[in-house]
Amino acid sequence: KVVKACEDVIGKIARPEKVYVVPDMPKTRSGKIMRRVLGSISNRRDVGDVTTLANPEIVEKIRIQVQGK
Repeated sequence: KVVKACEDVIGKIARPEKVYVVPDMPKTRSGKIMRRVLGSISNRRDVGDVTTLANPEIVEKIRIQVQGK
């Protein structure tokens, strides 16, 4: 349903290949989602410094779910 919704609203160019339901998103202490971290995980790159996150433990949980390690 999520893939179809993206396709309908944005177009086929924005259709995600995979969708992951995660328990939380990596957020700063002010509540902003750290998209850089999500991009690094999905591209199998080093996420860099995550000590400023309000919930740094979620990074490894998401990495395991996406990369299977």
